[in-house]
Amino acid sequence: MMQSSLEQTTENIGRIPSSNAESHAPNPSPKRRVGFLGTGYIADWHAQAIAKVSGVELVAVCDRILPKAQALAHKFGVPRAYDSLQAMLAEEPLDAVHVLLPPDKHFEAARTLLESGVNVLLEKPMCDQASDCESLARIAAERGLRIGVSHNFLFSQVYEQLRQDVRSGVLGLIDNVTITWHRPLPPTLFGPFNIWMLRDPRNIMLEIGSHSVSQMVDLVGEPEQMLVHPSNPMDLPTGRKFFRRWQVNAFKDRTAIELRFSFVPGFSEYTIHVRGSLASATVDFERSTYTRHEHRPVDPDFDAYAMIIRNANSLKTQARRTLFHYFRSKLDLGTRGNPYGATIVGAMDAFYAASGMPLDKRVDAWMGARVIRICEEIGSRANLPPSTYVTPSSTTPVRSAPAPSVLVLGATGFIGRELVRQLIGTGRSVRLLVRNPGNLHRHMIVPEVECQVGDVMDIASLRKAMDGVNCVIHLARSNVKTWAEYQEFEIGATRQIAQCALEARVKRFIYTGTIASYYQGARAGTITEDTPLDPQIARGNLYARAKTASEELLWKMHKEQGLPVVILRPGVVIGRGGSPFHWGVAMWWHDAVCQTWGDGQNKLPLVLVEDVASGMIAAMDTPDIEGRSFNLVGDPCLNAQEYLDELNRCGGFHVQRHTTPIFKFYLIDLVKWVAKVALRFPDRQFPHFRDWETRTMRATFDCTAAKTVLGWKPVTDRDEVVRKGIAEPLDEFTK
Repeated sequence: MMQSSLEQTTENIGRIPSSNAESHAPNPSPKRRVGFLGTGYIADWHAQAIAKVSGVELVAVCDRILPKAQALAHKFGVPRAYDSLQAMLAEEPLDAVHVLLPPDKHFEAARTLLESGVNVLLEKPMCDQASDCESLARIAAERGLRIGVSHNFLFSQVYEQLRQDVRSGVLGLIDNVTITWHRPLPPTLFGPFNIWMLRDPRNIMLEIGSHSVSQMVDLVGEPEQMLVHPSNPMDLPTGRKFFRRWQVNAFKDRTAIELRFSFVPGFSEYTIHVRGSLASATVDFERSTYTRHEHRPVDPDFDAYAMIIRNANSLKTQARRTLFHYFRSKLDLGTRGNPYGATIVGAMDAFYAASGMPLDKRVDAWMGARVIRICEEIGSRANLPPSTYVTPSSTTPVRSAPAPSVLVLGATGFIGRELVRQLIGTGRSVRLLVRNPGNLHRHMIVPEVECQVGDVMDIASLRKAMDGVNCVIHLARSNVKTWAEYQEFEIGATRQIAQCALEARVKRFIYTGTIASYYQGARAGTITEDTPLDPQIARGNLYARAKTASEELLWKMHKEQGLPVVILRPGVVIGRGGSPFHWGVAMWWHDAVCQTWGDGQNKLPLVLVEDVASGMIAAMDTPDIEGRSFNLVGDPCLNAQEYLDELNRCGGFHVQRHTTPIFKFYLIDLVKWVAKVALRFPDRQFPHFRDWETRTMRATFDCTAAKTVLGWKPVTDRDEVVRKGIAEPLDEFTK
C-alpha cells in the first residue's frame, strides 16, 4: 500500500477506552456498518469494491486532515467524515474498519479497534513485524472478532484457476514455481521519497514482496531453505539506499522456488509460472490471462502445433472476456469491475463471509503473520547494513545562518527542489513548510534551511511559517481530480495562503500559475503578458481552470487589499528531477508509446527547470513589480517530433510515436462524455474542442518582459537544452 496522507492519525488512538464498544447501540440495519481509517489512493479502490459486496455499507471515513476525509466521503456518498479515530469510534456503531494506513501504523490502529470491539480488515502488509501480526491474531481470537488481511491478488480469477490446477493435480508434481514482479516504482524517481517502503532497504520486501510471498505460501507452503541477493543499489535524494533488484531462491520439499523482483523502469511483467510433471501453467496478472501448457492427444509431430492453437484460442477468449467486463464495469453493470478491482472485491467477499464461518485462509491473520515472518527473513538474509539515516526534525536544531527571509511552499516538488537549491546557492536562509520533513532532498538539510512541519490547509501552520519572512513563494499543488477537490485544495488553499500573507505583511507574494491558462491553438498568435487569459477557460481542463481561478482571486486581493502579488507562468518545464516522458510533449502510454498533440511540427514552449527557478529568484529581488505577471518560456528550439528524436537518440531506444490529429482526441472525449451522461457520472463536463486544440501549443511566446524587467536569461543553446532537459533527466530515469 502506498503511503496514506494519514501519517499521524494513530498518535492519539491508544487513548480510546476499550469500553467504547459497550456504549454502541445495536445496529438496527441488516447491513454491516464499515468505516475507513486512512484516505490514501488505496481507499478509492476499497470504496469502489465495498459497494459491490453484499450486506455491507460504508458509513464513515477518517483522516487526520479532515478536508481529505470529507472529499472522499463526498465522492462516494459517505454520510460522515472524521479527523480522529477516537471521534469516529465514539460516534459510530461500527461493525468493521478497514485500516488503510502506512504499514508501521497498522498494529496500534488495529489493536485499538479490536479492543473497542470492532472487526478489522488490514491492507497488506498486515504489520511491519510478524510478532505484532501474531499479537493481533491472538487479541481477535480472545475477543471473538475477525481480523483479516487483503492479500488481494490471491483472489484474482486467473490466479484462482492456477490454484485449482495445482491443488487438483492437473499439473502433476510441482517441480518449480517462479514468481516475477518486474514493475517500475515511480516514488524512487519522483517521490515522495520518505514513504514507509523507502525508509529502509528491507521494507520493500514487506511492502511489495508480501504479494509474491503470499502466493508462494498459498501454492507450496513455507520454504525450508532460502538464498537472497539484492542488487542494483541507488541513492535516493534523502540519502538512503534502495536496491532495485532482488533475487530469492528457495526450496520446499522437492519444489524449487524463485522470486524475482525488479523496480527498474521498463516493460511491466507480473507473472507466476508453475512447472509440473504433467503440465505447466502461467498466470499473467498484467494481461489478466491464464495459460496451461499441456500435451494434446495427437501424434508427437503435431503436438506443438495443437498446443499453440489451443492456447491461442484460449488467450483470445480471455482477452474478449476481460474487455467485456471492462465495459460492463464502466457502464456500472458489472458486479466486480476491472481485474484489479475484482481482486479487492474477492478479498472483501472472503472477509465478510457469513458470520460463524471460518475465514478463508488467504485473508486469515495467521496467514498474514506467516507472510511477514518470511518477508522479515528475506530482509535478514540480504545481509544489508542497518539503515542509519535519521529523519530530519521539524526545525534545524543548530543554525549558524540568519533567520529565514523567504518561505517556500511546495519545496519537495520538481520546481521547488531546484528553487531551494538555487536559493541556498545565493546565500539566503529559507523556511519550508512541509507535511513530512523526511521527503526533503539531502541538499535541503543544511543550516540555511529551516523546516517546519505543517499543511497549507491548516491556517495555524501557515501563520507560524510566515512569521518574520519577507517573501512567500507558493508552489504547492494538491493531487486531486474533481472540480470540488480543486475548489477546496487548490483555489481554497491559495485563498488561505494569500490571506495569511496579508496578515503577516509580507513584502512579496509569488504565485506560480501556468501557460495552460492561455488559449494556444491555431489562432493564438503571439502571447505576451498583455494577452488575456482564455475567456473560455471555464470549459477547459480542471487544472488550468483552477489555476486561472486562483489568479483571478489573487488579482482581486491585490486590488482590494493590497496583496503584493507577482504571478509567474512557466512553460513546459523540463530538466533534472522530472520525467523525460513529458505530457506537454505528447500523450504517453506506459513510457513506450506516445501520441503527439497534432502533427507535432510547431516549436514547443519549453523551459529548463533551472531557468524557472532563476526567474523566481529574480522576481523576488526586482523592486516595484507588485501586481504584474511574467511568462517564463525559453526561446523556441524543439518541436514535439524533434524532442522525440532526441529522446530516442539519448536513450538508445525507439519509442513508438503516433502523429494524431487533435480532432481524434476530441472525438474520443466526446464518446466518453456520452457514456458519462448515460451513467449520470458526477463532474461530467461537455468536452470543449478549444481545450484540446490548446494542447497543440501553436502559439508563440514573447517573454521580453521577463528578460528586460527581471533580467531573466534562459538557456538559448539547443544542444544545452537537449543535454539538460532530455539527456540528464533520462539518465536519472534509467541509470
